[in-house]
Amino acid sequence: MVRIMRRVICRFLLVLLLLSSNVAAVENGPTATLKPVLDELTTILIDKSLKGDEHRTERRKKIMEVIGRGFDFKEMSKRILGKTWRKIDDSQREHFTELIKKLLENVYIGKLESYSGQEIEFKAEIIKGNRAQVSTVVENKGVKIPVHYIMKRVNNRWMVYDINIEGVSLVRNYQQQFKPILRKQKFKGLIKMLEEKNKSFLKAQGEKQNS
Repeated sequence: MVRIMRRVICRFLLVLLLLSSNVAAVENGPTATLKPVLDELTTILIDKSLKGDEHRTERRKKIMEVIGRGFDFKEMSKRILGKTWRKIDDSQREHFTELIKKLLENVYIGKLESYSGQEIEFKAEIIKGNRAQVSTVVENKGVKIPVHYIMKRVNNRWMVYDINIEGVSLVRNYQQQFKPILRKQKFKGLIKMLEEKNKSFLKAQGEKQNS
């Protein structure tokens, strides 16, 4: 009788565990994971105490910390490089990922900083295995811009690895830009180009601050 009761209790606990896991999966789905990241990001962007060139370093640090919690830069870098990723070692992969992260900060954060409270509307969520797409619409001056976040489940957390804005994929865009460089100058040439590009942004920011 005791053994039977133990089996019943164990099965009951197992069912509860499975149910709680399913609830957690629903609560922490792609949209539920992405929304707090975007909410926190927009809070920083509209914070008046962080406005202006004098607060750029602090502002961008906060922005990148938030983005880092929701974006998988390693997966993004892997997809941008394609087959070249398999030919390089771990230290080269890490260096390339850091360069891509810095490039995105330099290229896109400046555009994000012009955000002035535009509404982000979550429209749909599509999940296929460990991949998902969260579709949103951002309204800017009466124009609705579709923005799709392409996500992957990493260690039971959904992370963004690509953004599609009005039909243009960020990953595919960089794939096309880097392809001729990789073909002619190989991986070493691409690294040099990215390092110089990031340095040019740093120099331009310094000149702007000193002007």
